[in-house]
Amino acid sequence: MRITVVGGGSTYTPELVDGFARLRDTLPVEELVLVDPSAERLEPVGGLARRILARQGHPGRIVTTSDLEAGVDGADAVLLQLRVGGQAARARDETWPLECGCVGQETTGAGGLAKALRTVPVVLDIAERVRRTNPRAWIVDFTNPVGIVTRALLRAGHRAVGLCNVAIGLQRTVARLLDVAPSAVHLDHVGLNHLTWETGVRLDGPRGEDVLPRLLAGHGDALAAELRLPRALLDRLRVLPSYYLRYYYAHDEVVEDLRTKPSRAAEVARMEGELLRMYADPALDEKPALLARRGGAYYSEAAVDLAAALLTGSGSPYQVVNAPNRGTLPFLPDDAVIEVQAAVGPDGPAPLPVPPPDPLFAGLIAQVTAYEELALEAALRGGRDRVFRALLAHPLVGQYAYADTLTDMLIAHNREHLAWA
Repeated sequence: MRITVVGGGSTYTPELVDGFARLRDTLPVEELVLVDPSAERLEPVGGLARRILARQGHPGRIVTTSDLEAGVDGADAVLLQLRVGGQAARARDETWPLECGCVGQETTGAGGLAKALRTVPVVLDIAERVRRTNPRAWIVDFTNPVGIVTRALLRAGHRAVGLCNVAIGLQRTVARLLDVAPSAVHLDHVGLNHLTWETGVRLDGPRGEDVLPRLLAGHGDALAAELRLPRALLDRLRVLPSYYLRYYYAHDEVVEDLRTKPSRAAEVARMEGELLRMYADPALDEKPALLARRGGAYYSEAAVDLAAALLTGSGSPYQVVNAPNRGTLPFLPDDAVIEVQAAVGPDGPAPLPVPPPDPLFAGLIAQVTAYEELALEAALRGGRDRVFRALLAHPLVGQYAYADTLTDMLIAHNREHLAWA
């Protein structure tokens, strides 16, 4: 089995390689190909990847290349984890929206739209090259904004599934609080990527006992701290919102916090520099503890589980993925990409039935879905007016004066990545 990682020079990659090594019985990878245009990153990451496999006695082969065509040729699955513009672009995404009093963040709001505009054309070009060399390969997208990028891939007819680590991270948190195995925890997960709620927490499968009320009563303070939301809000909502809901439920508080603290991009850039120096040490043969602070926790488990289900029909029977709506949420278009529990196999994901969400959640889901449709149009077709319309539709912007100003800022900061600008 041959798996290709585009963006293989990412500091995330050792987390992924460690998962392939540990979970070899779930997914027997014979060759892992790391594709990246940056030799400065690819060389230390590839060296550590080889040492991780050797330490764990994995017989697989690591191949590193800057040649995308050669890297994806013959791949059974292609994992996308790229960042167009690097951490410098992320730093800008987190900064200029604050000038209008709007959240500066890399996956949502105005910054998230900028990332989508930079990313969608690049990902579609990569996917076309994959299709030319191996049209049956699955594309697993971990590149943000996952919902918009996955929708672009599916609209273009690619065999694609979107993946995020938020759900698996919350599953692990709940399992720890309940003192059960993570595999015993099934989340009633509903929404869009980075806009989700757990409306139930079940033990032993989708028909198991819902222990969410007991979980909130006994561990509400710990969960509130994890999600960085008030305990009282969790009690009133009676669900577990994703921590990304902070940007909506506490917008002004978050903006003030972002204005007074160093950006996450600056923190990540420092960590990446240190991680790459560590990766270059020939004595290092396991992922360092610092990597856990980089983000992407449990990404490897989620990625291996999903790839195994798609390629071999093994893995967990139900997984949280980004997949076409197809009537699952009847108030959304069929081609909207939602994030829900799905039965995943070689034919792709089949979302499980979802009870009608509370109007409090459904309204926000519908509005952000409309934004994502407009964002995708802007990414595919370009033009100032399309960017403005997407920003005006986003609930974190919403006012025409802000949308006008942010449109000009977005274009100014991203001109080199926008073919139409």
